[in-house]
Amino acid sequence: MKVPPFGMDRSEVRGELDRLRHPFRIAVDRAKNPFNIGAIIRTAHSFLAREVILIGTEPWYQRAAMGMQRYEHIVEVPSTSAFLELAEQQSYRLFAFEKDAPEVVGLWESELPEEAVMVFGNEDRGVSPRILEAAEQVVSIPMYGINHSYPIAIAAGMAMAEWARRRYAQGRLVVPHPAEDLAPSSTE
Repeated sequence: MKVPPFGMDRSEVRGELDRLRHPFRIAVDRAKNPFNIGAIIRTAHSFLAREVILIGTEPWYQRAAMGMQRYEHIVEVPSTSAFLELAEQQSYRLFAFEKDAPEVVGLWESELPEEAVMVFGNEDRGVSPRILEAAEQVVSIPMYGINHSYPIAIAAGMAMAEWARRRYAQGRLVVPHPAEDLAPSSTE
């Protein structure tokens, strides 16, 4: 199948996108709303995240990703334990987004390094306590109203936008790399 504006097959487009990907990853400690997972995948595509890691086995709504899941590296791990094992094996730098945890750092003051793995939690339970414990920083996004929290897809989008803003405000350019340099850490 050809992608209309490019005249390339999907694997060629995906290979070219891999050359432009940013080094950060998004991990979702399975949201209870399957639509949110698809929306996060779509947004991660817009920011060309290196990969999206889905923790847990709950289903997700592919239509919410608007087809972008076909161009992304989606890694599904069955449990928090499996994710933490992967994080240790790959030396991930975890940054958990959770507003109601001890020792929280605000988004504007957080570190968010190049290779950050930004972890977002379930709408009811938040990020797993074991992931919070393993995180380098627990990050909160400022809120000014009386609402308790942001929708998970919105929070993930704000975090990705802040990660990109910090780099592009400093004059970063999108520089293509050989695809093998940015290969994902796991298979899909």
